[in-house]
This record gives sequence, C-alpha cells and structure tokens, in this order.
Amino acid sequence: MKIDKEVFKTQLIENVKTLSRKKIENATPEQLYEALVFTIRDYVTDKWLRTHEVYDSTGAKVVCYLSMEFLMGRFLGNAILNMTMTDEVQEVLKELNIDYNQLEETEHDPGLGNGGLGRLAACFLDSLSTLELPAYGCGIRYHYGIFEQKIENGYQVEKPDNWLENGDMWGVKRPEYSVEVKFGGNVRAVRQPDGQYNFVQENYQSVIAVPYDYPVVGYNNNTVNTLRLWDAEAKNKFDLKSFNEGNYSKAVEEENLAKTLTEVLYPADEHYAGKELRLRQQYFFVSATLQRVINKFKDMYGDNFDILPDKYAFQLNDTHPSIAVAELMRILVDENSLPWDKAWEITKKCCAYTNHTIMSEALEKWPIELFSRLLPRIYMIVEEINKRFCEYLINKYNAGPEKIRKMAVIADGQIRMAFLAIVGSHSVNGVAALHTEILKNQELKDFYEVFPERFNNKTNGITQRRWLGHANPRLAKLITDTIGDKWYTDLTELKKLMPYAKDKDFIKKFMDIKQKNKEELSDYFKATMGIEIDPNSIYDIQVKRLHEYKRQLLNILHVLSLYNKLKVNPGLDITPRTFIFGAKSAAGYRRAKLIIKLINSVADLVNNDESIEGKLKVVFAENYRVSLAEKLIPAADISEQISTASKEASGTGNMKFMLNGALTMGTLDGANVEILEEVGKDNIFIFGMTADEVIAEYAANNYNPWDIYNMNSDVRGVLNMLINGTLDENPELFREIYDSLLNGYNGSRPDEYFVLKDFASYAQAQERADKLYKDKEKWAQCAIINTACSGKFSSDRTIKEYAEEIWNLKPVHIDM
Repeated sequence: MKIDKEVFKTQLIENVKTLSRKKIENATPEQLYEALVFTIRDYVTDKWLRTHEVYDSTGAKVVCYLSMEFLMGRFLGNAILNMTMTDEVQEVLKELNIDYNQLEETEHDPGLGNGGLGRLAACFLDSLSTLELPAYGCGIRYHYGIFEQKIENGYQVEKPDNWLENGDMWGVKRPEYSVEVKFGGNVRAVRQPDGQYNFVQENYQSVIAVPYDYPVVGYNNNTVNTLRLWDAEAKNKFDLKSFNEGNYSKAVEEENLAKTLTEVLYPADEHYAGKELRLRQQYFFVSATLQRVINKFKDMYGDNFDILPDKYAFQLNDTHPSIAVAELMRILVDENSLPWDKAWEITKKCCAYTNHTIMSEALEKWPIELFSRLLPRIYMIVEEINKRFCEYLINKYNAGPEKIRKMAVIADGQIRMAFLAIVGSHSVNGVAALHTEILKNQELKDFYEVFPERFNNKTNGITQRRWLGHANPRLAKLITDTIGDKWYTDLTELKKLMPYAKDKDFIKKFMDIKQKNKEELSDYFKATMGIEIDPNSIYDIQVKRLHEYKRQLLNILHVLSLYNKLKVNPGLDITPRTFIFGAKSAAGYRRAKLIIKLINSVADLVNNDESIEGKLKVVFAENYRVSLAEKLIPAADISEQISTASKEASGTGNMKFMLNGALTMGTLDGANVEILEEVGKDNIFIFGMTADEVIAEYAANNYNPWDIYNMNSDVRGVLNMLINGTLDENPELFREIYDSLLNGYNGSRPDEYFVLKDFASYAQAQERADKLYKDKEKWAQCAIINTACSGKFSSDRTIKEYAEEIWNLKPVHIDM
C-alpha cells in the first residue's frame, strides 16, 4: 500500500496532539506508540469495513476458527509489514527523529496463548487473510494472559501478565453483538401440542459475553479479517437491594463471576475450582460464538438451516472447543425447533476437529458430576449423542461391552471431549504426517476403523511474513534482492536459493547477517540480564513450553556432560557453545519447574567457572514470548527439537528456526520427519529412537535405565551430580529428577521419556554438529539449504489444504 508520506506525517502529529495533549517532540515513547497505532488503524479500518461489506453482500462462506489460545504477538509491526508500509512509516518516523524500534518495543505482547497451539492459530489467521479467505478467529479476551515469568534464585515465579495495563489500542468493543451465556440451574421439560418436548433452563446464573474485535491484516491485499475475543460482563452489575441490606458480597456476586471468567488463561486445575473455571471458560466462548453466528445467519437467511454448512464452518482447535458440537445441537434443537436427526446432520457438516496431541492429559475428560451441574442441558444432549452413538456401534459393528467402553463419549464417570469432537465432526485431522499415522494406527484406531473417511493430515505451517519478513528483515532483504519478493506469498520460491548455497558472495552475505543477529542478541542479553555471551560461539537454542516429553532435561544433562569433559581435559578441542533455553512451565507442574531450577543451577556452575575458559555458557531467557522469539530465532545456529519420538504432534518452532537458517538437532518426531525429507540427511542432525521403537518399548515394558547408568560413565557422572551437592547446597533438591530417571517416581515408569536411552545418540549428534561447525563454508551451505527447503512449511500451504479439503472455502477478492 503506497501512502502519501506528508499526509501520514500530518495525521501522526495530529493524533499525538489529540491523544496526549502534547507536541510530537515532547511525547513519550508510549504516547508516540499510541498515536502511531491510531494512525495505522485509520488505513486498516477502511479495508476492514470493506472486507465485511463484501462478505455479507456476496453471502460468502466463513470459517470460524475456535481456539482457547491466540498467541498473536505484537500487532503494530505485523500490521505495518502486511500493509506493505514499512519503508514509508520508517522514513516518516526518521524525519521526525523517532526511533521506530523503540516504539515497537513499547507494545506489550498479548499473552493470550501458552505455546505452539496459540501461535499456530495466529499464523493461520495471517494466512487466511493473505489468501483472501473469509474467517473469524474466536477466543477469549483474557485480562492477564498466561503469566509473566520471573526467575528468582533460579526458580520460576509467576507474576500477573497485565497486557491491558496501558489500554487496548487494537481492540474494538462491539456491545451490540453481546449475548447471554447460562450456567447451572435445572432443566424443565415442556410438552408441546405435537407431543414433542421443549427444554427450558431455569434458576441459572448467567453472564453477558461482549465481543472485542481485532483486525487481522492480509499481506499486500485489501482483506482484513477479524479476531473476535469475548469478554464477560455481569448481567446485573450491582444489586443495590442486597447492598442496602448489608449483604455486600451478594451485591457484587454476578460481577465477580463475570470478572473471574475471563481473568486468566488456563487457571490451575489441580483443584476442583480450577477445573470448574476452565470448563466455564470453554463453554463461555463457544456458546457466545455460536449464538452470534446463528443470530447473524437468521438475519441474513431466515430459518433455512439446510444451508448453514454452506455458510459457516467451525474448526475446533484441539479438544478445548469440542463442546461446540453439543452447543450447536442445543441452539438448533431447543431454540430453533429442528428435529434431532436434521440438527445432527447439520452439526456434523459444520464442525471439524484438529487433534494436536497424543498426550493423554491433553485429551480432556470432565467428571460427570461437574459437567452435569454446570451445564445441565448440554449434559443431556451429550448423553443423547452418546446413547445414539453406542446404538450405532452395536447395530452396525455388533460391538460388545468392552468396545463400547473404549469408544463411548461417556464412560467410567467421565465425558471424553476428544471423542465428542470425533463423533460430531465430518473431519478429524492430525498436524504432521507421523502424528496422523499414530492417531490412525494407535491412539484413535477404533475411531479410524469406524470413520476412515473422516481422518486426514494437515501438516502445520508458519507465516513467513512474521517469522522471516518481520523477525529477520536483513535476511528478508537479501532473499528479495537475490530472487525477488514472491516468497512473501509463495514460500516455495525459496527453492531458487539452492544454487546460491555454493555462491561465495551469497554465503558471505548470508553468514554476515547471521553474525549481526547473534551480536544483537548478545547485546540484548547484556542489557536485560547483565550476562555476556560470545557471538562467535555456537548459539544452540531450545525454546518451547517446558514439558518432560520435550526433554529440556536431556539438553541440560548433556551440557553437564560437556562441562565434566572440560574439567577433566581443559584443552579439549570443542567450539565454544552458548546453550540458550526459554520456557514457561505450567504453574502446577512441579517437576517441570524443578527442571527450570536445574537449568539455572547448571548455568550458575558453568558460567562462573573460569577454568573452562568460556567454552560453555548457559542462558535461561526469562519470560519466553513471541517478541523474544523474534530475537532468538534469527540468531540461532542449532535448533533443538529433541522430544521423545511419537510424543510431539508436529512442532512449529522447528519450522521457524529452519526458515532462518538454523540446523535442526532432532529426533524423528512430529514435523522433523518431514523436515528431514525436505533437506536431506546431511543438513540435519537426527538421533535417537524412532516412534515405532518408542511405542514397542512402552509395550514391552522391560526397559531398565540402571543398565545405562552402569555402562555409560558420562551418564553416571551427570546423574551423580544431581544428588552430591555439586549443583546446590541441598543435595536432595534434585533427588526427584534423579529418581524419575532411574527408579520411577510416584508410580511413573523409570525414565518415562527415554532421556537416558537417547543420551549417547544425542551426544554423538552434538559431536557431529561441533565438527561440522568448524568447517565454516560447509556449515553455511547447510544453513542456506535449510532456508531454501522450508517452502513446504508455510501456513499458507496448510490453510489452502484446510480450505479445499475440509471447509470448502473459496477466496473472496476485496476491491476498495
């Protein structure tokens, strides 16, 4: 989008004056940021209005992407890049002596996600707009997001992440679209003249769901889709009668219920109240979304619900929104008097389910007692769905009690939400080729045998606009100067870089950019953490949610092993290494938090030992988030993707690192398998057990990690350090980790995620990486090949597959 710079400058100056009552030269960075946002929004809003005018006037089909998480990252830079205004905006700011980067740093990351699930949703929204596909992202406007992580004495401490503290510059409140969401009470059956029954919920509590809309700007087009986040408000904010009677808590009871509902992403659910709140959150945003969709549908098309699947698709991003199946049935049957069978066919045609994990704790199950008390009518509908599904299994497959128990939506006192999503959807997809095969042949095998036509794969992707264009502008410019700019919308164009992997001039420019990115990251750590890292060392980076299956533990134990080798042989010929970790643990995940403490204890030991002459450095980057990832990923040499094979559904961090020229250190897990296929075995460091070997090992259940402890002196040395006082004055501090690896802990298998079994293979892969890095030209060639081969992993490709194969969604071109 070409803009008149002088007009833009005048608008910016006027906005500073209007919003902060200051002249531009006296405004603070925060005030300048606010004024810049409002100036950019003027341009965005024209396109935003036009986009939805065209959708409505043409009756276009729309996909609603339902997700508990949207980890959008900062809005400003991404909007400017996608509007193709970057050069002009930066030039205007430079003329006004304003530092553009400082304004970007002023923006607080909206912490509305936990990790890959939410970041994937954000990439998908970017691609939907760029591909001109009509879409809404639908979620919750959490007031405090996940949490702000502080590291105090090596421990994770959770602080409130008040991303709305300085206002909400990008959100537009839409109270005219508010709906009521009901909880609890009882259900009364009302007999109708035709003998059928209507069901009425009574004596319930309710909140008002109020939408806030955020623009999702397409790249270099006129499409601006919407991220709709629902906030909760009390139906009656203040009960004056109760207050006057002295019952002060009752006077604000409804307001407190509403406030609690949208306060925090993923409340700790180790206790009953946390479980109840999480279920409330899920139903809240799903019900609000579906009510609004059906209201709009009826405004446009009346009661012709036969065409609902032609106008709306609902994509369930993991199990969190799977309650949509039952809620859509409630709206169609109870509120619009559709017969059950007709409503069920419509619901299945509208809903599609993405499975993101095979980890049992993520395949949500709700106790019947909690579910039926909080959502009495929804529970009745789920009971009916389950009854009819079990009858189907008996009649068609002659299923016996054990088969029914394995597949029923309700069994053993629990409602199994993944099963509800599968039964009530027309599509079930995994997110990497390996993951989908594991679903079909292992975890969801029974359902695959019943509904083989529903299962399909959609390998995840990332948006190159943010993760290369915005995060690594120097490399983006080099690529554009070399092969043109078509890669912004067609990442397979990067294949044209392959011949340049042997071009000495290109190699030098490519590696100079990597070096500059490393130096900037070094400066950032010095400024924010007071720690100095060597930009000439290998930057070996593992950043992702902290979970035992992701095996940050394997990484840090290997660091200890390298340290021990340097202590024995200070002259050991290894390239200096900087190991960088970034990870948040769930607040209640004790062992994950202990692993964070271990990483920081190893950092204290290694970083303060002058005898190793700076050959090792360990950094734990506090409060990992999107804006920090944008600094870390362009600087990485090695990308750690070392999950236990068969446990990681896909991963998207692996794709971001690959795109930016880092070499993957990984197991044959998730999308690593497909990365290997793209780059070839000489340009990736693969190690460890395969998925089949892991699954077989679990089945055999005869693995004894003591055998490795007894045979491998490196393993024995590092494990002994966990309990001999080397790492902490309390030698028992890391005893739980030690026991979990060798003996099992609290009933778990010993070394459940095969950290020790893969240790030797991992160490050998690290030695291969060290050897390759010494050959600077060869390393550079491998790095360039990784970038050149990353075309498959664009979220544009993924979304095209969803649109064509699941949603039947067509592009809608927007003319201004």
